[in-house]
Amino acid sequence: MPVKAFLLIETGVDRTKEVVTALGPLEGVKSVYTVTGPYDVIAVLERENLTDIGDLVTSKIYPLPYISRSVTCICLAWSRPTG
Repeated sequence: MPVKAFLLIETGVDRTKEVVTALGPLEGVKSVYTVTGPYDVIAVLERENLTDIGDLVTSKIYPLPYISRSVTCICLAWSRPTG
C-alpha cells in the first residue's frame, strides 16, 4: 500500500507562487495547496514506501529555493468517513 504524507512548508516572503510552481511537476507530489496560517503551502505526497517519501523530500524538495522551513507528517492510517 502506498505511503501518504503531508508536507507543511513555510516560504520566503512573497515566494509562495514559486514554491507551488516548482512542486507541481515532481513525481510523488499528488497535490499542492496555498494555505493561510503558520504555513504557506501544504503538499500531499504519495510514494510506494517510507524510504521513497524520505528521498523525495530530502533530494527533490528540500533543495528547492525559497523554502524556509518544513514539517513532514506521515499518515499512519487512512479511512473514509461513513454515513
